[in-house]
Amino acid sequence: MKATRIFSIFCALAAFSFPSGCMANKPSVPTGPDDEIENPPIGETIAPDYITADADKIADFSKGEPTSGFHKANGYSNGGMFDCMWSYDNIWVQDDAMQVVVRERSIGNYKYTGGEYRTDGKYSYGYFSTCMKAAKCSGVVSSLFTYTNQPRWDEIDIEFLGNDTTKVQFNYYTNGTGGHEFVYNLGYDASTEFHEYGFSWTQDAIIWYVDGKAVHKATKDIPQYAGQIMTNVWNGKGVEDWIGKFTYPGHDVVAQYKWIGYKSA
Repeated sequence: MKATRIFSIFCALAAFSFPSGCMANKPSVPTGPDDEIENPPIGETIAPDYITADADKIADFSKGEPTSGFHKANGYSNGGMFDCMWSYDNIWVQDDAMQVVVRERSIGNYKYTGGEYRTDGKYSYGYFSTCMKAAKCSGVVSSLFTYTNQPRWDEIDIEFLGNDTTKVQFNYYTNGTGGHEFVYNLGYDASTEFHEYGFSWTQDAIIWYVDGKAVHKATKDIPQYAGQIMTNVWNGKGVEDWIGKFTYPGHDVVAQYKWIGYKSA
C-alpha cells in the first residue's frame, strides 16, 4: 500500500510441483531501495522454492465456495481512498474460481461497489498464498493480505495495481507504520494468467514468492500479531499517483482466485 496511506484495507517445504491452474514462470531479478530490502545477486536465491500443497488450500474454489471459515464484507465502506461500498453480491464462484468485482451500482453516497472476502479467524506465522488473476483497470487494486487492528495494526500485503498488471507490489505495516513498498517486475501480465503468489512470515522475516520462487525479503520491524487472511478488489480516489485514475469501463472489473492457502510455520 501507499507509504502515506492512513487507512488499512478492511487495504517444512511443500511439494515441488506447480499447482493445477497456476503457470510456472521464472521471475525477473527484483530491484528496490537497498535500505528496505534484502534481495539476491543474480544467480543466487533468497530461500528454497515453496509451492502450496493441495492439503494446505484452506479455500479451494474448484470445489465451490466454502460453507464456513470465510465471510464477505457487506453494507459498509472503508471510506477515505476507497471509493466503493462492499457488497456480497460482488463475490461468487464460477468456472472453478472465485470472482471478485468492482461494478457500477449506487448505494448511499457511493456510485460503485467492490468485493472483500476474509477468514473468520486469525492466522499467525506460516506460508500464505493464492492462485489468482489480477484485475486490470486503472484505479483498481486487487490483493491478498493479512490484517489485524487488535491489539494494533499489523498487515502484510500482496497488491496488484490495475494500471500496470505486469508488476506486483509487496508491503507491510507494523504497529501502523508502513513505507516498505517494493514493486516487482513479473515479466508477464498478471491479469491474463493464473499464477501463485505468496509470502512466508516468521518472527524475523517476510519472504515473498512468485510461482514458488523467492523474490523479495524483509527483516526490519516485522509484524508480530496474527491477522485475518483477506482478499479484496476496490476502486480508489485521491491516490491517482499511486494506482492511476479510475474510469468505469462499462462492465465489471474482475479479479479471479482459484484458491487461498495457509500452512503454519
